[in-house]
Amino acid sequence: MLINKQGIAMKSLVLVAAMSLASVNAYAVDIVGLYNTGASFAAGAQDTNYALSSTTTTVDAYGYVTANGSFPLAGNWLANTATSSWLTPTANQGDSFDPSADGLYTWTTTFDLTGYDAATASFNAQFAADNTAVVYLNGNQIGTSNGFSSWSTFSATAGNFVAGVNTLSFVVTNQAQGFGNPTGLRVEFLSSNVAAVPEADSYSLMLAGLGLLGLVARRKNAA
Repeated sequence: MLINKQGIAMKSLVLVAAMSLASVNAYAVDIVGLYNTGASFAAGAQDTNYALSSTTTTVDAYGYVTANGSFPLAGNWLANTATSSWLTPTANQGDSFDPSADGLYTWTTTFDLTGYDAATASFNAQFAADNTAVVYLNGNQIGTSNGFSSWSTFSATAGNFVAGVNTLSFVVTNQAQGFGNPTGLRVEFLSSNVAAVPEADSYSLMLAGLGLLGLVARRKNAA
C-alpha cells in the first residue's frame, strides 16, 4: 500500500494549526474580583469589597454584614444565605434612616481586567435593595432593583467593560419614613467570563503553524 507522505504532512500541519488556535482561545476564566456582598465575612464585620458613601447621611467607609433572625431580615428582606448577605450602613442592621427626605447611598466595588481581553468579558448577576437601586458599570446603567423582598437581575456584555480597573456602583434610594426605615444592599454574581490576553509565544506558535500550512499548500499546488 502506497503512503502519501505529502498528505500525511498536510494533515499534521493542519493539526498543529488547529492546536495553535485552540491554545490561543483556551484561556477563558471567571472574572477575578467580582464578590458577592458579605462573602467571606462574618456577621457584624465590615465588607471591605464594597465601599460606601452618601450625599445625605454620614456613613462609614464600608458597610456591615447582617445576620438572619432580626429586623429587617426577619420576614422583610430576603434571608441571607451562604452565598451572600445584606450589607447595611451601620453594625445595627435595624437602624432607621432618612426620617424626612429620601436618602442616597452609593456602594462601589472594583475589579481589574489587566491581562485580560475586556472585549470578551461578560457577567450575569442579581441584586436587591431597600428601597430601590440603580447599578452602573463604568458610569453606564446596566440594571435597576425595585425592592428588598425579591431579586432583580442585571448583566454586562462586551462593550461595557474597559481595559484595567472597572467600577460597579449601586446607587440606593431609601425613601423617607419617620421610623423603622433601614436601608441596605445585597448582590450575587451568577456567572462571569473573560479571556486572557494570549502570551507572545502562543501567537508565535499559531502564526508558525499557519505559515507552514500555507507553504505546504503552495508547494502542492505547484506540483
